[in-house]
Amino acid sequence: MKFSATVIALLSASVNALSIARSDDQSAVISDDLDVPGQSPLKFCEADRANDIITIGEVVLTPNPPQAGTTLTIKASGFVKETIEDGAYVNLQVKYGYIKLLDTQADLCKEIKNVDLDCPIEKGPISITKDVELPKEIPPGKYIVNADVYSKDDEHITCLTATVVFSRKAISFFGDL
Repeated sequence: MKFSATVIALLSASVNALSIARSDDQSAVISDDLDVPGQSPLKFCEADRANDIITIGEVVLTPNPPQAGTTLTIKASGFVKETIEDGAYVNLQVKYGYIKLLDTQADLCKEIKNVDLDCPIEKGPISITKDVELPKEIPPGKYIVNADVYSKDDEHITCLTATVVFSRKAISFFGDL
């Protein structure tokens, strides 16, 4: 499902750094304890992650921030503390500005197939590299994605949030001047 891949891409775009809305290629970066390590707009939902089943080591998005009409490369690594089995789920919410586009509970094992993984996800180190084609038709605006993930036994796996701003590309009738 193309929408799921885009949501994963948007969520993956929310790691170590918070990209502030901008009108050119410059971005301001703010760092705090909730930043996911790496280069992305991802943030953890909570400061206390000691009981999470997954420890995220790093997420790198290229380009960061994501841009409509480009290939987004997602590289992520971490450590799974307990095997994640069928029945795990994600509470997913996507907003476009203040408008809620999606508020659903999804089967994690079904959704992770979009990043070439299958359940069960065994205990131990894990790494993902995935290219996602972002449609050029993504409407410009601010998107906020929140994913709170649980095991089949309702144990907390992780919670991530991301804010990504897609801006309009300027069209020039005279080419690059």
